[in-house]
Amino acid sequence: MLQELSTTSEGYMTINIGPQHPATHGVLHLVMTLDGESIIKTEPHLGYIHRSIEKMSESLSYRQFIYATSRMDYLSSHINNHGCSLCVEKGLQIEVPERAQVIRVIMDELTRIASHELWWGAMAMDLGAFTPFFYAFRERETITDIMEETCGARLTMNYICPGGVMADIHPNFQQRVKNFITLFKSKFDEYNELVTGNIIFQSRMKGVGVLSKEDAISYGCTGPTGRGSGVSCDIRKLYPYEVYDKVQFDEVIETAGDSFARYMVRINEMLQSIKIIEQLIDNIPEGEFQAKTKAVLKLPKGEFYQRVETARGEFGVYIVSEGGTTPYRIKYRSPGFSNLSALPDMVRGGKIGDLVAAMGTLDLVIPDIDR
Repeated sequence: MLQELSTTSEGYMTINIGPQHPATHGVLHLVMTLDGESIIKTEPHLGYIHRSIEKMSESLSYRQFIYATSRMDYLSSHINNHGCSLCVEKGLQIEVPERAQVIRVIMDELTRIASHELWWGAMAMDLGAFTPFFYAFRERETITDIMEETCGARLTMNYICPGGVMADIHPNFQQRVKNFITLFKSKFDEYNELVTGNIIFQSRMKGVGVLSKEDAISYGCTGPTGRGSGVSCDIRKLYPYEVYDKVQFDEVIETAGDSFARYMVRINEMLQSIKIIEQLIDNIPEGEFQAKTKAVLKLPKGEFYQRVETARGEFGVYIVSEGGTTPYRIKYRSPGFSNLSALPDMVRGGKIGDLVAAMGTLDLVIPDIDR
């Protein structure tokens, strides 16, 4: 999988990792300059699955463009849709029913846990442990079953629409979510026994891929990548939306800035998501699940921006409207692009064997970067 070995005039070796390589979790192409096993320089080459989603969104209506974002960070598709709907609702000054707000947030947190579960299993497998992948999917399948029963899809839900949600929750929804909470809590210790407390895993992660707080801020790193370096950047806390200001939860922050710190942020974030869901699941208000809106939406002329906290960090939606039925310009601020930009500094001077650990803790989803 390491392609096109060449030796430069300085005596360094240049190798290509990807664009198709098991460690890159997608079509990411890294051009590595090595001095023996030590990394001198890393250049990410992007765009292998660029689909021009921003330009595509400008030809779609304000109802349709929302679901193009499901195909970016597909593991946070529901939260991406949430950000787009909030931006449209801000422009039209739509008041979303409280029932819909609570349902949206519960689904957001289920999505976050499902994403972190997949990351945890894949992260362990990257470092040679195959068993955790099956443990992660055991709980994740329970979430995707709930999603499927609620809205008919398991990955790209397309459940949120301007004004609320597409359909009301299934009669089994609350009980199944509570069953999942019980299951997750009973299995969580296994994650720490299998991986977190494993001395081999810790030695592969601690002190590897260090990103300082100053560099994390400079590169615009958000989500667990930023919080693993001590940066307070949780949009749910800083700029709360929907009912996040009405629930109690902690922003998980680690200060070491290494791969193990980023790992611990995601592990503990799953517990915080459970805490949020527990506060809401028995308190879903009665009422409408969707506000009444016009069939054809026209945003007033102007500029609108909305940010949300996905599983990987800050997702921003910027809409320029000329008053028509489609956006004049749309720009998405995806967390993966900024987080990836920090990789060359994180791995410089380290060993090529540590690249996988550092890259795995960034939790990259390549369509989120290529857009």
